[in-house]
Amino acid sequence: MKWSEIHWPIALTFLFVHLLVFYGLTKVHLDLYSVGWALSMLGVRWLGFTCAVHRYFSHRVCRTSRVFQFVLAIWGTLTMARSPIKFASGHRHHHLHSDRPRDLHSPGNGYFQAYLGWVISKDYDERKLGLVGDLLRYPELVWLNRLYFLPNLLLLVPLYYMGGATAVVYGGGVSVLAVWHLAFSVTVLFHTVGWQAYETSDSSRNSFVLGLLTFGEGWHNNHHANMSSAKMGHQPYQIDIGFLTFRLFELMGLVWDLNKSTAPKFVNQNGKVRSRKIRDGIDEKAVAA
Repeated sequence: MKWSEIHWPIALTFLFVHLLVFYGLTKVHLDLYSVGWALSMLGVRWLGFTCAVHRYFSHRVCRTSRVFQFVLAIWGTLTMARSPIKFASGHRHHHLHSDRPRDLHSPGNGYFQAYLGWVISKDYDERKLGLVGDLLRYPELVWLNRLYFLPNLLLLVPLYYMGGATAVVYGGGVSVLAVWHLAFSVTVLFHTVGWQAYETSDSSRNSFVLGLLTFGEGWHNNHHANMSSAKMGHQPYQIDIGFLTFRLFELMGLVWDLNKSTAPKFVNQNGKVRSRKIRDGIDEKAVAA
């Protein structure tokens, strides 16, 4: 990655947050209380990533009200992985060019690029990548696109009142770094570790361990085979906490028209919707216009 390709304000912010959290760690003791804050907020943030930022905003796996859509957007910003609009733009671009030269974070373009380079790249910009016209129609999402860090700053206030400096450092800081590096790591691992249940046009993989650790995101080959579905775990043993969360939202009436399909689909170079299952003892093809 060339120096001229780096988005320096983002890169320096990334470095500053790390230094700030490391400084905080020198002021607060590590104990079960602090670990509890880190793990609980990591769970909240990561669930926001898989449900809000990824499945809803990137893939529109269901319909919801405009009010709850904004709630999902706020939840998604707690990952500090930019805004839902920016992430959706980059992620849809990833699916369109998965594991090809234009893919921003394919391991085939180098592990540094797949791990961190794409995050601090000038190319990671919705004005260049596009594909988010459906989200740009909402002024509140556009506003949040500019001020995505604000919900995280405001979150520090209740964290302080609930748990003092420990909650701020571990719940407000360490959990953010954990989410970042978990996301960066699985970006590489999802396309290098595990097996393929479906024959897709990329190197996406399924992994039982990653599936558990990432609330269902680790069933990545399933996801690439049917990216519009909220359900990433296609087999009974494939635990998918993200999908179960959407089912709860559906039962509460917060979302509807939830896509629960497991039928694999993807568009090949000829524009046909094609799927091919190559594991679990099944070998079948389906072609539709």
